[in-house]
Amino acid sequence: MTTSPTCYSRHIEGFGEVAIRSVRPGEDIDVIHDWVTRERSRFWGMRDAGRERVLEIYEYLDSLDTHHAYLIHRDGRPVALFQTYEPGADPVGECYDVRPGDFGIHLLIGPPDGGAEPGFTGTVLDTFLDFVLADPGRLRIVVEPDARNAKAITRLTRAGFVPGPQIDLPDKRAQLLFLDRAAVRP
Repeated sequence: MTTSPTCYSRHIEGFGEVAIRSVRPGEDIDVIHDWVTRERSRFWGMRDAGRERVLEIYEYLDSLDTHHAYLIHRDGRPVALFQTYEPGADPVGECYDVRPGDFGIHLLIGPPDGGAEPGFTGTVLDTFLDFVLADPGRLRIVVEPDARNAKAITRLTRAGFVPGPQIDLPDKRAQLLFLDRAAVRP
């Protein structure tokens, strides 16, 4: 396993080599645009965004110190898009009492090749959480999926996230969920 601010990789027996790297907006725009504009990604909020708009958004994210985007690769192929953020520097931070050590994430699993694979999302999510929690200052992970996204909420709850209140963000009604570091790394 290797880790740095921009890269993390790990071999998972029976799954393959999983690598996480920062999004390079100019290089990754085709895959990101393809994923975020699909019907299955409707809760990502970019279904009608053109390629140039998606590129602008990811170039803007890339310019921030508080928000970051990552592609997760499995055996060299991109399979998921994750974003991280500091809740105090995000609209979500205006909707709940941000604690020191809170750290936010967003998750978008790419379209499956050849159909669904049991355990795939859990393995990718667990790997990303390992990456995020490699920083000992991150004490609680915060997520706020669209409150209508029952599939994501169920998946996150299975991973150990505990539901909090629903909140109103500028573009959605969201369900806050929290994962305490101690629940994952006692």
